Amino acid sequence: MSMLGTGPDRLSEGRSPAGELVRFVALGDSLTEGVGDAVGEKWRGWAAVLAGSLAPEGREAEFTNLAYSGALTADLTNRQLPKALALRPQLAAVVVGGNDTLRAGFDIRRTTLELDATLGELSGHGAVLLTACLPDPGTLLRLPAPLARPLARRMRAVNTVVHALTARHRAVHLHLAELPWLARRQLLSVDRLHPSAEGHHLIARQYHRLLTDAGHPLGPPPAAAPAEPPPGPAADLWWMATRGTRWLAARSTDLLPGLLALAAAEAVTRLRGASARHDEQMARAAAQALASLG
Repeated sequence: MSMLGTGPDRLSEGRSPAGELVRFVALGDSLTEGVGDAVGEKWRGWAAVLAGSLAPEGREAEFTNLAYSGALTADLTNRQLPKALALRPQLAAVVVGGNDTLRAGFDIRRTTLELDATLGELSGHGAVLLTACLPDPGTLLRLPAPLARPLARRMRAVNTVVHALTARHRAVHLHLAELPWLARRQLLSVDRLHPSAEGHHLIARQYHRLLTDAGHPLGPPPAAAPAEPPPGPAADLWWMATRGTRWLAARSTDLLPGLLALAAAEAVTRLRGASARHDEQMARAAAQALASLG
């Protein structure tokens, strides 16, 4: 499941006396912010869970989560990256791209350039990178086929780019899209788009395993499940009514018109028996974007 190119000693380069901090910074969107894993009034999320298991005995981890809901790849470059570089992280998670696919103005070339810039800057400053390919939102939401197909096409393009950039920047990669989200419904939150607390813990454990397999000295792995009991149906419904609905509505104003247009074009194309053409065009656009990097 892993794409590992990072040398085994970068987390411990210049290892100094016991007590030195392991600095971990997370960049991304709502997935890394922790949506779906509520602790009190705040989100925790997989990155915070992983942070608690990064430091071997005698050391401590310093974790900063710069991710926020709705972030695009361009937001990482423009807003999160400068803050991340100032923290001089030894480990940096860069998990993004889902929101790009949910925007009417989706442009795989722009996504590629922004993501490459962020990964390149962090890697160039010595950070070990964590990346992930993402599951298709249309499948998670069980959207009708005419709506799901354009989103799946975009997500495949983004994941193609992420895989290529993972190799380019020697990152530790998690095939997040291949985790059993649909087979184990308890891994998804009430909105069906974000992991539940158990799902976030699964992601943290997977990253811990990949880093350990790559030879990085870490602490004990995260627990398989959170210590807190999962929210009941009433709590889930309350979250969706008070917070989840606002989250979906904010994206619908931008996404829905464009997505409906895509669905209409998809229907026309299928009637003409040429639906594969759109897949080929998107795949070609992703390949051209990667080729433009040199």
